[in-house]
Amino acid sequence: MLQWLMDRLGRGRPVVPVVRLSGVIVSGHLFGSRGLSIETVAPLLARAFGQRGAKAVALAINSPGGSPVQSALIGQRIRLLAREKNLPVIAFVEDVAASGGYWLACAADEIVADPSSIVGSIGVISAGFGFKDLIARLGVERRVHTSGDKKSMLDPFRDEDPEDVERLKRLQAEIHGGFKDWVRERRGSKLKGDEALLFSGEFWTARRGVEFGLVDSLGELRTVLQARYGEKVRLPVVAARRRLWQRLGIGGSIGAVEAIGPSLLAALEDRAHWQRFGL
Repeated sequence: MLQWLMDRLGRGRPVVPVVRLSGVIVSGHLFGSRGLSIETVAPLLARAFGQRGAKAVALAINSPGGSPVQSALIGQRIRLLAREKNLPVIAFVEDVAASGGYWLACAADEIVADPSSIVGSIGVISAGFGFKDLIARLGVERRVHTSGDKKSMLDPFRDEDPEDVERLKRLQAEIHGGFKDWVRERRGSKLKGDEALLFSGEFWTARRGVEFGLVDSLGELRTVLQARYGEKVRLPVVAARRRLWQRLGIGGSIGAVEAIGPSLLAALEDRAHWQRFGL
């Protein structure tokens, strides 16, 4: 009777909490944004690593990347908790773990992916627009006053300055160097092939990723964890708690007028991140 009650309550069964890391990695969040940042992810990680009886923590990753700083902060928090709780971490890649998404996957001790998952893109990108000719046609005059001759950099309403571009490339090289160091630290001797190719920013399917040592094995979360921890393993999903007004479905009317512009821009930027990988 006691064993039956424990089974019904889920006690006595191995537990592997699953943290879903899905979306673009952002430095902040706009109204309605579902992006990943240390602010949004840290509480989920604390809950997952704090679950009683946990045998490991699984990360279900589906991210095309984003902010390198937030990627690094989330990755460092995962490693800190893994050491504190002495728990292995297994990353399961869904559609894509590229750029910052792959940075997060590298925080795990093991990376498992679907054969068609996209992985890699170990590089840094910066994109923008130039509106100089547009405002000239509209009869708009651009007025900028700075203290410091480097303060106005890559102004989209002026001609591109080669010195600004060179400065940006130096910044990108430093960030790229940190990304490469992290991948080397986490993947170590598993990496195979020419680093010039692996760190070129190119991306591949997970099947090729296994050949390069970017992925450990091919598989699916539930199947792999049941094979490893038994068919009765509990896999509680740790997700962000929604506020009452969100659960009631009335969020769209709150601040809608003020939020429509930023929300649209955020949606377009998110779409651009995913489209880089054909998604």
